[in-house]
Amino acid sequence: MIFNYTCTFIRRHKRNAIFIFLLLFASVSIISGQKSREEPPPFRDRLFFGGNFGLQFGTITNIQVSPVVGLWILPRLAVAVGPDYRFYKYRNDRTNIYGGKGYLQFVIIKDINSVIPVGVNTGIFFHIEDELLSLESSYWKNPPITSDRFYINTILAGGGISQQIGRRSSLNIMVLWALNDSEYDVYSNPEIRVSFNF
Repeated sequence: MIFNYTCTFIRRHKRNAIFIFLLLFASVSIISGQKSREEPPPFRDRLFFGGNFGLQFGTITNIQVSPVVGLWILPRLAVAVGPDYRFYKYRNDRTNIYGGKGYLQFVIIKDINSVIPVGVNTGIFFHIEDELLSLESSYWKNPPITSDRFYINTILAGGGISQQIGRRSSLNIMVLWALNDSEYDVYSNPEIRVSFNF
């Protein structure tokens, strides 16, 4: 039963994986076609860590921990992967959500001050993310299969701004939209995130 569900899940989401692969391939092809006079930095300087952490208390308690490890594969193109954990409580109902995500980030403008001299050294980027989450069947109504947990796969896309706060660290604020949002309301649309990279 689990094997059949996994095969069905992979077939159903093959289109999303192909879309992300084509976007990544097109981005790399376009950017690598441009000549660079500088020697690429060493691997450890292109590696970065970060993620986001969220807290909400009150009628709804929502705690999220989502670390990432990433690599700048080109000066303006980064890829990252990481786990995702959320604890969600509404009144007396509570659930644990966990899974993983991978994203692609393309820097459109490294420093807006070089384009428009406004005295603000902020970058603008495009962000696309694929997230796979495991949900508890007992918490969510009408799950697609009759097991303890089931999976949802969501593609999120949007953009954001990045403010340098050190030589290698930055604060990122982004607005993302779920392109194939499910009926389970895991995401607000748009989803606003604050993350750190270092």
